[in-house]
Amino acid sequence: MKRKKLVAILLTAAMTAGMLAGCGSSGGSTGGTSDSKASSESTASSGTADNSSEEEGEDLAFKKFPEVVEVHVGQGVSATDTLPDGLSVDNNQYTDYLLENFNIKVVVDWTAASGNDYTQKVALCIASNTLPDAMTVSREYMLKAAKAGQLYDLTDLFQKVQSDQVKEVMDSTDGQAIAEASVDGRQYAIPAVEVETGSVQVLNVRQDWLDEYGLDAPKTLDDVENIAKVFAEKKPAGEDTIPLAGPDKNTKCYTSFLDTGTTTGGFDAVFAANGAYPGLFLKDDDGNVTYGTDSDATRSTLERLADWYAKGYIDPEMGTRDSTIEQINAGKVGMFFGAWWVSGYGIGDAYRNEPDANWQTYPIYTDDGEWNVRLGSATTGYCVINKNVSEDVAKAVIIMANVLLRDESKFDVSEQPLSFWPVRTLMAPADECEYTYHELIKVLNGETQPEDYAGVSSAYKLLANDVSVIKDTVPGYEKDKQLSIEDFSTENFGNFQRMYSLLVGDRPYATTEVNNKVRSCIFSQTATMEKKWANLQSMENEMVMKVITGKSDISAYDEFVKNWKSEGGDTILEEVAEY
Repeated sequence: MKRKKLVAILLTAAMTAGMLAGCGSSGGSTGGTSDSKASSESTASSGTADNSSEEEGEDLAFKKFPEVVEVHVGQGVSATDTLPDGLSVDNNQYTDYLLENFNIKVVVDWTAASGNDYTQKVALCIASNTLPDAMTVSREYMLKAAKAGQLYDLTDLFQKVQSDQVKEVMDSTDGQAIAEASVDGRQYAIPAVEVETGSVQVLNVRQDWLDEYGLDAPKTLDDVENIAKVFAEKKPAGEDTIPLAGPDKNTKCYTSFLDTGTTTGGFDAVFAANGAYPGLFLKDDDGNVTYGTDSDATRSTLERLADWYAKGYIDPEMGTRDSTIEQINAGKVGMFFGAWWVSGYGIGDAYRNEPDANWQTYPIYTDDGEWNVRLGSATTGYCVINKNVSEDVAKAVIIMANVLLRDESKFDVSEQPLSFWPVRTLMAPADECEYTYHELIKVLNGETQPEDYAGVSSAYKLLANDVSVIKDTVPGYEKDKQLSIEDFSTENFGNFQRMYSLLVGDRPYATTEVNNKVRSCIFSQTATMEKKWANLQSMENEMVMKVITGKSDISAYDEFVKNWKSEGGDTILEEVAEY
């Protein structure tokens, strides 16, 4: 059986961009700062029309308030992003659109750069109970604020005000997104929904190198090893040839339950093909919680990777190199593991530097022919609302999420970078990439026409544009023939990158049956983790890198497991079981 739709959207900027340069007025507001709270409360309350109880569906989801409703936010902004002269964080095309069409006035109480400062300010606002009306946070801080009783209970209101498109996105996760935004059965945040394929790692291979040496496309780890051996011997890129890329100094060998995407050059798929899921908390056949790093399969996979490294199959500078992507773009790499988007969006310079570089993607199976994939959290961030705001302010924040999903394509992101969009909550159906893949193929096959998608209201908000450019972007398409670089036009390079990512990068997940989808049974920290996880994670990362690169033998793994248990791991397992 072919999989139908599964998930993805183009990588649009960092999700919870930002940080808080200061905190909002103590205890939150109903729509204003401390010196305008009274008028704000009046404005907010008057914003509820007398017939509000009769409003429902899309009328309520895109309601224009009769009076202006102010929403005070904390805004995180990327340090590298700028706005044109005359525009500001609360005076730009998006805020103007909200005010003109919905009577929602965004007031940015503070701004700050993204990164550690953002995290520190979020923590400060929660610790001092001075949340703004709305802000975007990670799951860790959403849970802290919710458990501290600081957040608006959205359980009923969100179901009432969410648009059909937002509901479609939430439903695409089979209830997981709402569950992850909830505490004790009550919803306390608007979840940002991640595309499922974003955490799926596939193997990218220079198909032109395979063809040159008469090699078949890889299916198993044995195939990967044999191909790496040929690349190491033949050196198609000269003495600097890297048969298989590894993680650079900024990434890890695999992700964890706290960072559930996938890394370019990581080995998540190698472990999964051996039935190992390090970094995740899992339940065994008896229902007992285990830690995936502590398994015979993880141990044997580390031994195999160490053997590959010793034989020169893996980048000798893994873990210390500045950038794995730079080596790929320079044409030195034969294979690497990465997410669906890397083959197009991530390595654009590889095609500029070498137009005939034919990168193709493949799933890697177990020896029994099964495809195991690690899946991350359904959500990547949360928009939280201060519990003290009026209902109209809470409605306005939900309407902002509805508007952004429906109308995002109307705005010029080259003029206004995404980090300037207040409390931006990224939403995409879990299966967006896969659904888009199949619709694009239908258009290329002549089964549907681009105009069939015009004006259709759908959570797949980029689809209409995608189908409108697909024929010009893939002029060499032939039915039932695997697409290659020669079939694509790079005249519009942005369209090329997106179409290549979708049709080549996500082809495995869109067309291949997945036998086992593995998720961690927890995506946040327990009480003991908050005190000890940073040290345990550092121990693990160091051990893994040393074992693979031969600086330590496999006994270092055994010692790590023993220390992990004694230094808090056993307690953590008990806490996860009770979570």
